[in-house]
Amino acid sequence: MSVPGASSHFIMVPEMRTQELNTIKIEERNPRHAAVMMLLYPKDEQTHIALILRPEYEGVHSGQIALPGGKAETYDSSFTATALRETQEEIGVMTTTVDVLKSLTKVYIPPSNFWVHPFLGWTKSRPDFVLQKEEVAKVIEVPLLELLSDHTVSTQILSTSYAQNVKVPSFKLNDYIVWGATAMMLSELKIFIKTLLEQ
Repeated sequence: MSVPGASSHFIMVPEMRTQELNTIKIEERNPRHAAVMMLLYPKDEQTHIALILRPEYEGVHSGQIALPGGKAETYDSSFTATALRETQEEIGVMTTTVDVLKSLTKVYIPPSNFWVHPFLGWTKSRPDFVLQKEEVAKVIEVPLLELLSDHTVSTQILSTSYAQNVKVPSFKLNDYIVWGATAMMLSELKIFIKTLLEQ
């Protein structure tokens, strides 16, 4: 089945970011590439997805909720390999235990000038998470049903690295506010899974 595509991202894009994306010419900025893993696994007889809390640091993604992943390196054979390697490095999930089910639609992040390539993966049992402390403060285990619920979507007033007191669409998952590129990718995953369930 095909994925919903970029239209599913725009549900979760702040208005000011939409205006920016409509005016910039991305390829002229020579963006770098990164990949992330949407890792699904069983826990307490429910499917969960692993999110991570970034540590506080001097940078554009300080303290944010993210998906495990990171920058593509020249030695990675593919963006899939990047997502698997980074997931192992950041949260200790061995690459050999992850079945990569699908790639989803890439997302451009203007503040850091990255194309981010998301992948959907599955492990047959709950991983024994081992955190890379420099990159990950905490693993946030979210029941998939919580993501699929329409009650978790809201608009928040946030101050970001590039603007103060802006309205942003967001998910509230495990009492954490998830917005920006991570919310955009989760929006596509949510629509993709809901479409599968309706078939």
